[in-house]
Amino acid sequence: MRVRTRRNGPTRSVGVLTTLVIAVVTGVAANQMTATATPTRAIRPAPAPSVPPTPTPRATPPGTPPATTPPAQAGLAAGRAIATQVTVDGVLSHLRAFQQIADGNEGTRASGVGHGYTRSADYVAGHLEQAGYRVTRQKFDFPYFEEQRPTTFRRTTPTPHNYRATTDFQILSYSGSGTVEARVHPVDVKLQLPRASTSGCETADFADFPRGEIALVQRGACDFTVKARHAVAAGAAGLIIFNQGNGSRTTNRDRFDAFGGTLQTPFRIPAIGVSYAIGAELAASPRRSVRMETDTLSETRTTENVLAEMPAKRAGRTVMVGAHLDSVPAGPGINDNGSGSAGILEVALRYAELARKSPTPNNLRFAWWGGEESGLLGSQHYVDALTSAQREKIALYLNFDMIASPNYELGVYDGDRGPTGSGAIEKFFQGFLTEHGQKSTPSAFDGRSDYGPFIAKGVGIPAGGMDTGAEGIKPKSAVAKYGGVPGIAFDPCYHQACDGLTAVNDKDRRDDYRRLVRAYGNRLVGNVNVVPLDLISDAIATAVGRYAFDVSDVVGAGTPAP
Repeated sequence: MRVRTRRNGPTRSVGVLTTLVIAVVTGVAANQMTATATPTRAIRPAPAPSVPPTPTPRATPPGTPPATTPPAQAGLAAGRAIATQVTVDGVLSHLRAFQQIADGNEGTRASGVGHGYTRSADYVAGHLEQAGYRVTRQKFDFPYFEEQRPTTFRRTTPTPHNYRATTDFQILSYSGSGTVEARVHPVDVKLQLPRASTSGCETADFADFPRGEIALVQRGACDFTVKARHAVAAGAAGLIIFNQGNGSRTTNRDRFDAFGGTLQTPFRIPAIGVSYAIGAELAASPRRSVRMETDTLSETRTTENVLAEMPAKRAGRTVMVGAHLDSVPAGPGINDNGSGSAGILEVALRYAELARKSPTPNNLRFAWWGGEESGLLGSQHYVDALTSAQREKIALYLNFDMIASPNYELGVYDGDRGPTGSGAIEKFFQGFLTEHGQKSTPSAFDGRSDYGPFIAKGVGIPAGGMDTGAEGIKPKSAVAKYGGVPGIAFDPCYHQACDGLTAVNDKDRRDDYRRLVRAYGNRLVGNVNVVPLDLISDAIATAVGRYAFDVSDVVGAGTPAP
């Protein structure tokens, strides 16, 4: 099935779009503080679960809204008009550019590695400047980490056994470099269900730790950085963090498999993440010894954020829309997160056509973050640099990290767990999907992506957004909603070299992608599924229009701009 690159119904030119929005703005001026909710939408029946659903296009309502149109409805009309100008071909053109950049730069667009990230930033900034944006390139230093040679991990006693990289273990970013062979010492691990572990989160956990041994701690309850800091303070020669093992092996494989992660700052001891099975095996026999060998580089390097907004000043609040631009060093990062970066870039270019002719009440600021894969460093740097007044000016932040996963779900950040107003953003995106005949899945709102610094304690900016799944395994319940293949990851190429636009023929993932091609056919372009890419790009456009006109459902009706 060929993906439509224009929506059904009459195609609006930029001139018609501008005419519509000028009429809307005129009608809104006297009613700027009256609307508090999104209008009721017609609900379309969901497609049969056995067929992977394709987004239902929705034409922009014909005619010009009356002069009394409330700002929320005016925003929706503008957002839907922008969405008619956002096409899959437009978004894919940016993804192809990112792929070409990676191909010319050792296969990666990672911050601090060669020129791939800088060329990506050049590409984004160049398009934005041509569209009339005022672009800021915010440079910052960050702790760079590189695994210079493959890490090895081996059980030495009582029975020697070589563990397999990626499948059995993965190095943790900012691990120290060196070789250590020592006995494994479990630290407050919980092997009985529900395995609610705070292992290594408190200094008391290491009260009797034998110096010089390797600390074995369980995932859960606190950052890896905290566990590593306590292990080093106790004199551990190395650190093994094993997966928590909570939930079901069938539906929660991401809590059982080997995993990667970041310590966020350099440590001097080798540190790896291993599967629950290996951790449980080592914990059951504390006399076991292992050998870990790492060869890593940690140093300070420079990267940047790209920020853009239209020059005209607006009296209203600031609405931020962001995505991280960097990939992991292992690959080009076309789904993670070329997809989110390309989606918001195409929307920003189409929004500029509106804003140049008819400035909207609120200011839109688009952001492409650097250093996300190293620990949300770009967005954290940005938020830390804001003054109190600048923070107060920001009404909300929308984040889009992975919007084209090949075996996708339609995740909406669970805003009820965030700062006040985040729940309204969640309802907006849920309503958008319902209107397009789609269902949604709550996504964890746990600070894992660049919204984290915005919702953090002491900042409290409402946030929301959508994603399509990462390394988690797709259950049958999600297949019933979205189609696809159960039992494999939402993105089997997550953080791998195969996260690109060419057909995946990786020997470890070949069978997974054969099954995905059978399920989705030509809707897969390499590691990108154009079904969610199309739908979520339209959702971004609709949200941009909506919140450019009215944020009262998020910040409260009548809330003045600081």
